[in-house]
Amino acid sequence: MDARRRLCLVAAVLLAAAAAAEGYNITKILGEHPEYSQFNKLLTQTRLAADINKRRTITVLVVANGDMGALAAGRTLQTIRHILQMHVLVDYYGAKKLHQLAHGVTASSSMFQESGAAPGMSGYVNITQHRGGHVTFTAEDASDSASPVSFVKSVKEIPYDLSVLQISKVLSSPEAEAPVAAPAPVNITELLSKKYCKSFAGLLAADADAFSTVNATKDNGLTLFCPVDAAVASFMPKYKNLTAKAKTAILLYHAVPDYYSLQLLTSNSGKVSTLATSSVAKKDYSFDVSKDGETAALDTKVITASVTATVKDDDPLAVYAVSKFLQPKELFKVAKDLAPAPAPEGPKKKSSKKKPSAASSPSDDDDDSAADSPDDDSGSDVDAADKAGAAPPMLARWVTAAAATVAALALAT
Repeated sequence: MDARRRLCLVAAVLLAAAAAAEGYNITKILGEHPEYSQFNKLLTQTRLAADINKRRTITVLVVANGDMGALAAGRTLQTIRHILQMHVLVDYYGAKKLHQLAHGVTASSSMFQESGAAPGMSGYVNITQHRGGHVTFTAEDASDSASPVSFVKSVKEIPYDLSVLQISKVLSSPEAEAPVAAPAPVNITELLSKKYCKSFAGLLAADADAFSTVNATKDNGLTLFCPVDAAVASFMPKYKNLTAKAKTAILLYHAVPDYYSLQLLTSNSGKVSTLATSSVAKKDYSFDVSKDGETAALDTKVITASVTATVKDDDPLAVYAVSKFLQPKELFKVAKDLAPAPAPEGPKKKSSKKKPSAASSPSDDDDDSAADSPDDDSGSDVDAADKAGAAPPMLARWVTAAAATVAALALAT
């Protein structure tokens, strides 16, 4: 019996690991339930969906279309975002946990509280269990006349990671509902020209397609990496040899269609897609972001650049100066890591003639020299990137299979 219990425990742990490896997409989850389409649409429009997907241990309180009321009427997207943030609790509450609250009541912090926009404790949500199993939610700053919001049902639960619960109506929170002015318009080229990136601003302004795409995205969530002037000057000989289409692609490659603070960049390492990803058919145009001391490193597989300064960081727009011009593997040759020298097999006869080694150690600038011209035949590199991106789902399937095997052994014991 003890062995059986241990096997069951291992199976549970493996299944939990599989869920964590697969991750989740709140937009996709709610997309399977048409009755939440309005709520789902607002999550996307306010860019809150992307923030939810980056988190773990979270509870989303969704509202059905017929119970949304006038949530979006006459409000800016930032105000709507604050209201929706009140509906995202930064803790896990499955249906079972709701009915097992210690002392029958608890208070949970929301993403509105965590954002820093909520004064005092106004971003907390009180959860109360009543007699008969009835559970209600009330914003901390709700007026005395506001009626509690009732728990309706559980929509989706990934234990200890994500819980999606339906509630009877929108939570009332005067602080979250307070009007927030739309952000002041930002002139991208003027902003870049003032700090570190005047040369890159000139390239962007000269490319109508790239400029219009970046400009149209900046108010809906954008992170732009601008090479410093010295990096642009160093890269210009190669840039001039690119086709017009490739020039547009490489400029868009410096823009990520989502807002990332420096803290998010360094804490959420991994692959990010760019505006070039969605603009160029059948091409990947992504790069990897990782923590590099107190800053972030960007690895394109051709070069590795680092964030050297913050030009602007004000949601929904972040602009960072980077040390090198980002070169995508779709246009330039991938830098090959040097293989370790093989162990000597024994004494060999000396040769009077020596040929230069093809694997001689390159200098830092040799990464750039490997990409003297655009490389259109990059299918193998893109395939490799796709396989790398598919690693987490593959890992999840292996873990799930292992869990199923352990569970079967437990039942047979």
